Amino acid sequence: MGTFVYKAVNRQGQPAEGRLEAADAHAASFNLQTMGLIPISVEAPAPRRRPNLSRFGIRWVRRRDILFFTEELSTLVGAGLPLDRSLSIAAELASNPVLEDVIRDLLQRIKGGASLADALGAHPRHFSPLYVSMVRAGEAGGVLDVILERLTGFERSSDELRSYLTSSLVYPALLTLVGMGSLGILFYMVIPRFATIFEDIGAEIPPLTMTLLAMSSAVRSYWWVALLAAAGVVVGARAWVRSSRGGRQWDALRLRLPLIGPTLIKIEVSRFARTLGTLLASAVPLILGVRIVQDIARNRIVSEAIAKIADGAKRGEGVARPMQEAGVFPGLATHLVSIGEETGRLDTMLLQLADVYEKDVRTSVKALTSVFEPVIILIMGVLIGIVVLSMLMAIFSINDIAL
Repeated sequence: MGTFVYKAVNRQGQPAEGRLEAADAHAASFNLQTMGLIPISVEAPAPRRRPNLSRFGIRWVRRRDILFFTEELSTLVGAGLPLDRSLSIAAELASNPVLEDVIRDLLQRIKGGASLADALGAHPRHFSPLYVSMVRAGEAGGVLDVILERLTGFERSSDELRSYLTSSLVYPALLTLVGMGSLGILFYMVIPRFATIFEDIGAEIPPLTMTLLAMSSAVRSYWWVALLAAAGVVVGARAWVRSSRGGRQWDALRLRLPLIGPTLIKIEVSRFARTLGTLLASAVPLILGVRIVQDIARNRIVSEAIAKIADGAKRGEGVARPMQEAGVFPGLATHLVSIGEETGRLDTMLLQLADVYEKDVRTSVKALTSVFEPVIILIMGVLIGIVVLSMLMAIFSINDIAL
């Protein structure tokens, strides 16, 4: 038995929250239904609690907030509640004040006669073209509850992959920061103390130690120049990446990097397959779906390849042949898409392709981190070891003079 936190509504649409004891989440949902409640979310306490960051002046809507909103709206609409009542309840359940304002704006637009897709389209910062197009297709086909359920699955799969990538990069980034911080302390605080000792004694200092003393003096005197130079490099690099030519060169370079390039290709392929497969399963036309995927691609080279797929589909060539001619997508992806077209199950095959490459991405990221972590430790260890060794060499030379 365990304690579960639940959010639910009664038959009249009134929200209810609380805790209950049950063997698992399914048993808790069944108990809520026997109590005359429609469960929206049932979970163990704490893990999914979202902090209210607006009190610190931080106001944004995370992708996970959109996931929770979609999940809640899917449950409410699937339970037979009217759309306006479902949005009103979702606004009351939202723990993010910014998202609450967005939902209430959606509600006002719908009451004013707009469709849900049009209302979502008025907030492009929070709802992607994929999201809006799927909802529009669901409203046109009268299957909004089914589309929202598919959107929930799509957002959850994307969130799991995004969370895995982020968590995998935390440890290497932390190692790098700790190593750079240790070097900064050595150059700014430790080495200058030795410099004073060496000057008082007047002993001959080894060349390596002299070099480090000069570097330490430069760091203490001109650290602000280094910061300004680093800021200038960052600003210049961002401006170059945001430009049309520079951004394309940067994206092409990333795809050619050893180890990293193939992983980025797999990420883009999984995103392409997951998005297009979800759109096609939601009755979105093929050409429109490919154009939407092109707009959300994060790599310009991949985006150009998807544009060629859209042009080929418009000429009646399908998807697999333009994919192969684009020269970006792996052979496995083009073969599976070709099989999907031959069997008339392109949407299903694309979703299976996304599952395959998402698993492959996790394996590749795990292999990359297993390589990068010891490399970072080795580099930082060598640098710190050189500093310590140079100080010891100077100390030993002083002892030789004393003898």
